[in-house]
Amino acid sequence: MGIEGPFWRAIAVFRVASLVYAGVLMAQHSGYAQPYTGWLVIGVMALWTAAATFAYSIQALRRWPLLALDLAVTLGCLLASPDVQGVQHGEVGTMPVPATWVAGPVLAWAVYGGRRAGAVCAGVVAAADLWLRVRSHDAPVLLNGAVLLFMAGIVVGHVARHAKRAEERMQQAAELEAAQRERERLARGIHDSVLQVLAMVQRRGQEIGGEAAELGRLAGEQEAALRELIALRPVASGTADLRPLLMRYGTAAVTVSTPATPLVLAGEAAAETAAAVGAALDNVRLHCGPTARAWVFAESADGTITVTVRDEGPGIPTGRLEQARTEGRLGIAQSILGRVEALGGHVSISSSPDGTEVEITVPDPART
Repeated sequence: MGIEGPFWRAIAVFRVASLVYAGVLMAQHSGYAQPYTGWLVIGVMALWTAAATFAYSIQALRRWPLLALDLAVTLGCLLASPDVQGVQHGEVGTMPVPATWVAGPVLAWAVYGGRRAGAVCAGVVAAADLWLRVRSHDAPVLLNGAVLLFMAGIVVGHVARHAKRAEERMQQAAELEAAQRERERLARGIHDSVLQVLAMVQRRGQEIGGEAAELGRLAGEQEAALRELIALRPVASGTADLRPLLMRYGTAAVTVSTPATPLVLAGEAAAETAAAVGAALDNVRLHCGPTARAWVFAESADGTITVTVRDEGPGIPTGRLEQARTEGRLGIAQSILGRVEALGGHVSISSSPDGTEVEITVPDPART
């Protein structure tokens, strides 16, 4: 039955206790005009208590038809109260025949549909009770019962809804943990065999040179792709882990380093950040050559995710970026700065004769 099970059992206990209370009131109150009719109503309440307890225990039956029938039976028993009470109906201290039993469907609606459904059901029951009192011209109109019904419906509905969400999140966490354990198990096996072979082929190919060097380069790319695959972790719907998007840029010339934990961003934000990193690497290849070494470092701290792209090129001459912008060449301005600023982040570019460093910082929604 999941997290809802205790709620439905508590409602069943409440119905039984309220039924007993209504029976005690009927037995003690000798002023009811039609006690036999009152006991008939009590009998209907007892039958429905048993039927509702059984029906709500079956998950497939917990649907709006059952909830509507529950409310209809309760209203029928409540509306029968004037015939049982006679002239005493509406007098101060005189309870309707169902007494507190009328709160049963309010609690059921709240558990099933949340606080709004609980409030709607409470409004219907309270309106019926107030209508009965208004019909009796000498009866005082009391709002205590209506207020209590509304409070019960809203509070129980709120707690039940949050309990369901907590259960869903716990289930997702358990599934993610199980998937990650399996992934780590596979990763250990892959690391002990395939990755080591690919790394050895890459190293030996570079040592031998010629066609073997090309083979080594391909082995290095496949090693990076395989590391990306085994590093993937599922994340929430509508979001993306930035790490695998960055790992795609890893080659024999480009080293990508990411943390062990996911760098979660909104899907579009992750794609734009990765595209900005790709644009920075394109500039490295364009100005430093296709074999130029570059490093990509990603980290998360202080509510931000920072990705740094470094190279060992000759650096950017002073004023070159401003000159390119003036000449209408907006590669860096649009491909890097424009993308990141649109995400609410910022870009820092520092350059020297020893190389260039592009630091891309975007807000981390998981930590802000």
